[in-house]
Amino acid sequence: MKIVVQRVKEASVKVEGKIVGEISEGLMLLIGVDETDEINDADWLIKKIIDLRIFYDENGKMNLSVKDISGEILCISQFTLISDYKKGNRPSYIKAAKPEKAIPLFEYFKEEIKKTSGLKIESGIFGADMKVSLLNDGPVTLVLDSKTKA
Repeated sequence: MKIVVQRVKEASVKVEGKIVGEISEGLMLLIGVDETDEINDADWLIKKIIDLRIFYDENGKMNLSVKDISGEILCISQFTLISDYKKGNRPSYIKAAKPEKAIPLFEYFKEEIKKTSGLKIESGIFGADMKVSLLNDGPVTLVLDSKTKA
């Protein structure tokens, strides 16, 4: 799994003009599922994300996690993160998981991050044409890949 983590002041996602997910301060996650991903990939990323110390403490140092600030999380499925762009100018998405694998793993990720963190978790709709808005804070943006975990 590959996840783009963005620290936000607020974020929302619309489908067909209607807001389907909305958060205040916290994290917006763009989540790509690879055809080789398994539950252990999701579990590793969940732990890493909820413990990332990327929010400021009282001394202005990035020392707090999304849990520490009682933040919120918006999850957006994004198969384009799993692209091969080395050859030519049109990215290939052949390694992105098919919906029958990606949807259950995406749903598992959302449920487990909610259960593990106890935070408000919102999301877009898998496979829908989504319009995502956010107020990036910092900006602080990280790319996490479960294939590069230690």
